[in-house]
Amino acid sequence: MSRIQTTFAALSAQGRKGLIPFITAGDPEPGLTVALMHALVEGGADVIELGVPFSDPMADGPVIQRASERALANGVSLTQVLGWVREFRQRDANTPVVLMGYANPIERMGERTFAQAAREAGVDGVLVVDYPPEECESFAQLMREHGIDPIFLLAPTTTDARIAQVAKVASGYLYYVSLKGVTGSGSLDLDSVAARLPVIKRHADLPVGVGFGIRDAQTARAIASVADAVVIGSRLVQLLEEAPREQAVQSLRSFIAEIRTALDAKA
Repeated sequence: MSRIQTTFAALSAQGRKGLIPFITAGDPEPGLTVALMHALVEGGADVIELGVPFSDPMADGPVIQRASERALANGVSLTQVLGWVREFRQRDANTPVVLMGYANPIERMGERTFAQAAREAGVDGVLVVDYPPEECESFAQLMREHGIDPIFLLAPTTTDARIAQVAKVASGYLYYVSLKGVTGSGSLDLDSVAARLPVIKRHADLPVGVGFGIRDAQTARAIASVADAVVIGSRLVQLLEEAPREQAVQSLRSFIAEIRTALDAKA
């Protein structure tokens, strides 16, 4: 089993829900990325989603867009992001790391070169926002050949036929976008999420993490009552944007610990 599969199997056996935080690599400054990754784990993260900065992050709201802009202004590249994963692995051999981003940086590097470099760095999953499942079966297969789980987004508007198509190529877990729109927008409709997840489960035998719109312990706890995992991103990036640099690591660790406590209280 992959590290992601092992993690979700352990969570299921323990009757616990997964916590998947997102941060943008290189934000608020490149030198903090690895320390922030370790802080997430210390706070209780089960999987880390590490955003690869991109100049046109179309699925992301203004908070994460600004994070990408800051990272790119500091010259952060996909190669550098892989280097931070490799550095993280020197201390942490167990926590899965998922790279989340867009096709352009991967295609510039070359898919096969990327797959090899990602495996060597210790990447466990890849979520490419603008790779539709119908058009990337060969990419998903390449990832699996290198021991990397291809992860896909599902939305409230995703049809049953498309869910079935995603299930054919995805592994690790599915990321259900709880809202129509970009990251950081709108408010959660728990009833809608609760009604949609059983439909997804009928087509896909994978854990489902729910993200977009989760900003605090209360919303995380509510989502955990119906999902396998909670994904939280924009709120963390906003926290790092607002925190003094010398307090960024501790602020992130403390916030994630609050979410973890809330999820475990619900388990």
